[in-house]
Amino acid sequence: MRNAMPTPSPGRRLRDAFNRQPIAVPGVFNALVAKMAERLGHDAVYLSGGALSAAYGVPDVGLITLTEFVNESRTIAHATKLPLLCDADTGFGEALNVERTVQLFEEAGVAGIHLEDQVLPKRCGHLSGKGLVSTETMAAKIRAAVAAKRDPDFVIIARTDARGVHGMEDAVRRAKMYLQAGADAIFPEALETPEEFAAFAKAVDAPLLANNTEFGRSPNLTVEAFGALGYCMVLFPLTAFRAALKSARDTLSDIKTLGHQRERLAQMLTRAELYELLEYSDYEARDLAYFG
Repeated sequence: MRNAMPTPSPGRRLRDAFNRQPIAVPGVFNALVAKMAERLGHDAVYLSGGALSAAYGVPDVGLITLTEFVNESRTIAHATKLPLLCDADTGFGEALNVERTVQLFEEAGVAGIHLEDQVLPKRCGHLSGKGLVSTETMAAKIRAAVAAKRDPDFVIIARTDARGVHGMEDAVRRAKMYLQAGADAIFPEALETPEEFAAFAKAVDAPLLANNTEFGRSPNLTVEAFGALGYCMVLFPLTAFRAALKSARDTLSDIKTLGHQRERLAQMLTRAELYELLEYSDYEARDLAYFG
């Protein structure tokens, strides 16, 4: 009897997905939303530091710890077969800290992370007031990340925020140095026009990630359009989270002002739909079987 083929690692599955075609990588803010994305046929999912910070009720300025990130990523990764890409902020310290960051995310079942070249306290990439570490400091973090990974397919993405601080020329220069340090892909944050996305892709020969966040500096293009510009991954980091928050706010407002939730029923998952997503019947069947 022939041995079964080994299951590809999360990193390998992410690489296979973005090498086939440009993919959407939607942000998922808990395990159940990740299961939804899998049911809907997505290729990968993403844990945003902005979403995780907001879920804790704090702004995205580097307050959430490595432990909190890893715990949430483990829960999400175990709930879905989709590869999970994670925001790892600035690596939670210097080069030696980055080693441990990579090891813990990999042990949690994550497919890859992105590291950014901001100084602490970091800022949302689409806000002003950002500061950058030196190119050499960031390159050292990338080298440490590459050295620390056990799975050669674990994906290390270098994010540069240089466009909004020093301009496009520095963003391209930094990207090339991060690739030389061993980064697998580049994430140029807060480019401002389709022409800038195209120019960056022409200058930087590597797998590229575009951030399709709302209300920021970048245009909201389709995945197909970003693909045509040279990008193989397109993040939607807070899209579902923002939609869910607005729905929650409006529902809470109805309860307060109307005294009921009836106007919102059509917008809710039914009990049956929720139980089906949770595979409730499978749990119930197994429980009964254990009792004979």
